[in-house]
Amino acid sequence: MTVNELNNENQPNEINEEVEAIKKQILTALETVIDPELGIDIVNLGLVYDVDLDVNGLCTVQMTLTTMGCPLADVITDEVHRALISLEAVNDTAVKLVWYPAWTPDRMSRYARISLGISR
Repeated sequence: MTVNELNNENQPNEINEEVEAIKKQILTALETVIDPELGIDIVNLGLVYDVDLDVNGLCTVQMTLTTMGCPLADVITDEVHRALISLEAVNDTAVKLVWYPAWTPDRMSRYARISLGISR
């Protein structure tokens, strides 16, 4: 069973609250992973598509990069592993790079757009 499966209406509120707290911890940790070229974290850039944590503590991050041939892919994925392994609920990490849907600047948060001087 995964965090996403646990987080449903059939579970007691305490479990749903715990799941939400873990998700928040994971996303907060991922906000420390900075794209070296843009200087903005991968969450605010909209590169993180999905995060899942199974009962064994395997955290799987589905994410993309701004371009398919990004030369810093290994650096970014290594930083994701480093950021998540420090969390108590996470025993191992897996990063799955996906290319669909393709990343566009529309996925960026307001903070990222302002920081990069992109108007909407």
